[in-house]
Amino acid sequence: MMTKDSIEAAYCFFHQKWNVYSRSNIDRQRDEIEYAIDSYTQQMSRELYETIAQGQPDYLRAHAAFHDDLASAVDRLEAML
Repeated sequence: MMTKDSIEAAYCFFHQKWNVYSRSNIDRQRDEIEYAIDSYTQQMSRELYETIAQGQPDYLRAHAAFHDDLASAVDRLEAML
């Protein structure tokens, strides 16, 4: 179920991780953030994940697209607040 609380929680978590990820030059730190986000998406509301993924099957889970996916997830969640 997608609730206002679940949207706010996801936004806060993703926004915090984006602020670190986007400024980090440390590969290990960036990998750990990717892992944390992947774990979070596995546990979050399926409806919310599908809404922000907009049909992308590996959204926030593919290394090659992670930077752009995380930036767009923050924007999409912010628009839902």
